[in-house]
Formats: sequence, C-alpha cells, structure tokens
Amino acid sequence: MPDGSTWGVFAAEAPGLRVDAHATGDGTVRLSGTKPWCSLASTLSHALVTAHAGDERVLVAVDLRHAGVTAHDDVWVARGMPDVPSGPVDLDGVPGSLVGEPGWYLRRPGFAWGGIGVAACWWGGAVGLARVLRSLAASRPGSELLQAALGATVADLAGAEDALADAAARIDADRPGTDWAFEAQAVRARVRRAVDAVRHRVVATIGPAPLTADPAVAARVADLELYVLQDHGARDLARAGRMVLERGGVAW
Repeated sequence: MPDGSTWGVFAAEAPGLRVDAHATGDGTVRLSGTKPWCSLASTLSHALVTAHAGDERVLVAVDLRHAGVTAHDDVWVARGMPDVPSGPVDLDGVPGSLVGEPGWYLRRPGFAWGGIGVAACWWGGAVGLARVLRSLAASRPGSELLQAALGATVADLAGAEDALADAAARIDADRPGTDWAFEAQAVRARVRRAVDAVRHRVVATIGPAPLTADPAVAARVADLELYVLQDHGARDLARAGRMVLERGGVAW
C-alpha cells in the first residue's frame, strides 16, 4: 500500500453495467467496463474493485489516477449525502492486482458482517432524527401526541438496537457453520423496517417547518432517506425467502 494513499471499496452492481477482469499472463489483470456507485472516486487514490472473471467475481486493487479511469461526479445530483458523490466510474484497460482467490471477497463472513455494519449506520441516522423529536416533545410537555410519537420511536429503535447487538455478539462468538449471508439479510430487514418507521413518524410529527428552516434537520432526513436505500426492499426480502427455501435458516 503506497504511503499516503487513500482507498475505497467499489463492490456494487447495477443492471446494464459490468466490469470484466482480463488476465494479462503475468499475474495481473486489466479492468474494462463501468462500475456504479463509486463513492469519492475522484478524490481517492486507490480502490478495491470487484469484477467479473468468467463465472466468478474477483477483487482487484487499482490505481484510480491511471489514465484509463474516468469518474463521473457530475451525475451525482442527490440532495441527500451531497458531499459524498457516488457516481459511476469508467475503466478502460486499467491494470490491477488480484486480492485473494476468485470469489473470496463475497463469500467470506466479513462481507456479510459489513452489511450489518451498514445497518448500524442506518440506526445511527434514525437516532439523530429521534433526538429532534425528543427536543420538540420536551419543549411542549403537555402534548400527548408528541409523547406518543416519541414512545413509539423509542420502541422501534430499541428493537433495531437489540437486533444489532445480538448480531455483534454472534459475530464475536464466530460459531462455525453460521449462515452469515442469511443472518445479515434478516438483521438488515429488521433495522430497515424500524428506521423507515422512525423516519416517517418523525417527519410527519415535526411538520414542514424544520425541513424548510433548519439545515441540519433537512440534511438528516435527506441523508437517511437516501442511505437506507442501500437495502433493496422487496428484492432483499425475496432473497431471504429463497435462502429459507433452499437451505433453511429459521427454527420454525
């Protein structure tokens, strides 16, 4: 790893976009194609990029300053997370070094653990909105509607926190044979539901004024609304259902 280098990990996929790794014969590969959702690609020096190599996907270390790399920050027009442009990156014959064996990056337990870590970030964003609601409720101590909204929010966040804490304990225990892909999917679904409920409730309860007059509140709502879409909703739930049908994963 070069001194002073800054790294990203670009492992997302999107319909119609693909990066292929072509062997060069000297143990390295060259990448060609377009990688979506590459956060801060224009400001980082290097990245680990997943690419297709036959029927497998490989992880490749690349220099983002290579002439064959083109980052498209201009397509990032999101109001949420505006300071983290995550546009696509074009790769045209970019040389890179393989990291691990084919398939290793996506099959290792740590990949699923990272997905749970993303859910923890969702939870943290929802906690920030809950604090906005708590402050409003504290300023109007006679409002039972605000108190009820706060109570429901506390319950949602507590349920999501329990899911995350239980997952963390099981990760630390590292029991052999755990189906981490399924476990991560289940935890993410539980947290997503709680976070969505909190976000909808807080926005409906505080009304439009903070969203139009308080930059911090408006940013929290926009950031969380966008970031939580890393979960793919019904498609991810369908994936969990397929896992149950194909290999079990539940006790009932």
